[in-house]
Amino acid sequence: MDKNNMPRHVAMILDGNGRWAKKRNLPRSLGHKAGADNLKQLSLDIIHSGVEVLSVFVFSTENFKREQAEVDYLMNLFVSMFQKDFKVYLKENIKVLFSGSREHLKKEVLDAMDEMAKQTENNTGGIVNFCLNYGGRREIVDACKKIVEEGIKASEITEELLDQYLYQPLPPVDLLIRTSGEYRISNFMLYEAAYAEYYFTDTLFPDFKMKDFELAVEAYQKRNRRFGGDHNGN
Repeated sequence: MDKNNMPRHVAMILDGNGRWAKKRNLPRSLGHKAGADNLKQLSLDIIHSGVEVLSVFVFSTENFKREQAEVDYLMNLFVSMFQKDFKVYLKENIKVLFSGSREHLKKEVLDAMDEMAKQTENNTGGIVNFCLNYGGRREIVDACKKIVEEGIKASEITEELLDQYLYQPLPPVDLLIRTSGEYRISNFMLYEAAYAEYYFTDTLFPDFKMKDFELAVEAYQKRNRRFGGDHNGN
């Protein structure tokens, strides 16, 4: 892994927690807890490796369709994560952001999110962006609504302007990783990942460690990123 050629913005779809638990005859809730525990250390290691921004897909807008008991467990887990487990971000000078809709989230979840963001807002050692109650299509629709509400003329709308109305002002995604063997991006960062390199692995997220991340980066570094400028297949 070339430390001088790191992706600036890495996005990760943290998939496979439920299957990890099922393989061990454990309840799905323990799979989610194992995933959260893994994310705590992994996110630190990724930022320390030279990645400036790490966006992690922890809960989609569609996840509210899951059984209520699982949704409730996840919401309580998020509160615990942001209030206690991830306090290490303060110590490590890492800024925490949140991307997603606030609709349908309970007050205690929103309060924990807001407090975490406030406590770390001046940190400069890297960014971890939690995509919670997030959907890529929803983000684009919400951005369009804000533009319309502000009375901006159609002739004034550009890609650069739309960037400013997304959930967070972040650089484009360079590398998108999905764990657990699924080969789709599931409505994640559709706009931001327009020219991202994709990397898929069969490893379930609780088992995805820094060595696995390094393999993903090595694959990324071997690719020739052309951004649509070469139409001759060269």
